Amino acid sequence: MSDTSGSEAFREDVLAGLSADPPTIPCKYLYDAKGSDLFERICETPEYYVTRADLALHETHMDEIASMIGPNAHVIELGSGAGIKTRVLLASLDSPRAYTPIEISAAALAQSTRDLEAAFPAIEIRPVQADYTRPIASEALALDPPARMRVVYFPGSTISNFEHEDAVAFLDRLRRIAAPSGAVLIGVDLVKPLERLLAAYDDAGGITAAFNRNLLERMRREIDAEIDAEAFVHEARYYDSLERIEMHLVARYPTTIVIDGRSFEFAAGDSIHTESSHKYSVASFKSLAEQAGLRSEKVWFDPDGLFSMHWLISGR
Repeated sequence: MSDTSGSEAFREDVLAGLSADPPTIPCKYLYDAKGSDLFERICETPEYYVTRADLALHETHMDEIASMIGPNAHVIELGSGAGIKTRVLLASLDSPRAYTPIEISAAALAQSTRDLEAAFPAIEIRPVQADYTRPIASEALALDPPARMRVVYFPGSTISNFEHEDAVAFLDRLRRIAAPSGAVLIGVDLVKPLERLLAAYDDAGGITAAFNRNLLERMRREIDAEIDAEAFVHEARYYDSLERIEMHLVARYPTTIVIDGRSFEFAAGDSIHTESSHKYSVASFKSLAEQAGLRSEKVWFDPDGLFSMHWLISGR
């Protein structure tokens, strides 16, 4: 996707989002270059437990995970795959057939491919540039000869950002990619005390606030939005009935956003919903997976019980 088409999609989604009731903008737009850098900083804050817990889970249970995957496997990872968790997995596997990272950013994909080819010269790296939230052509993932099994690898907590109906549809696509004899290895963040959750999404150093408010700067820069950025503050909210935390940009005083001559009025206290992060119990995620035709065969936890990883196989 070119910069122009990307900006037009951004413009259309922002206009549609600000026209909605309540206003909301897709969370993927938080991750421009600056937003991605800020998110990396968030992962290093004392409050944000997810990345550390996920890595601790990998380091604690990787021998068993690798044993379940077995030899001659084709690992397909959704998202850029040159990180520590990917390296821990690949280094632990027995003679993997191939590794396919799927990434929408051509630059990120090229860099991760170079890094992994250098680190794992014996593994065939087969990158695919695509938006993994959309269907991916089956021929892009085909191997000749085929691997013994496919494992769709989705670490981290990105499944949390999907609304439940969308999560079921997404898991169904992962099931189809894995094929009847394959598996899905997926990270799932767990329900935990309110204080811990709110701190993780509103750190004392203000990095998460800067990450959220950067969306306003992106709107000004890329689609010429007229915004008083100082009018909006970051707020994290937890809704117990939905078991999800939300990020909002909340107006401190009456303000107007103008894009292409269209005005969007905000009274004090009105907000733009920018991200949801659902939290699951083991039982609630198993139920979600079952709706997509997947059965949770094994669940691992980090040593502190903050994060989980499910081994899902087709139940159909």
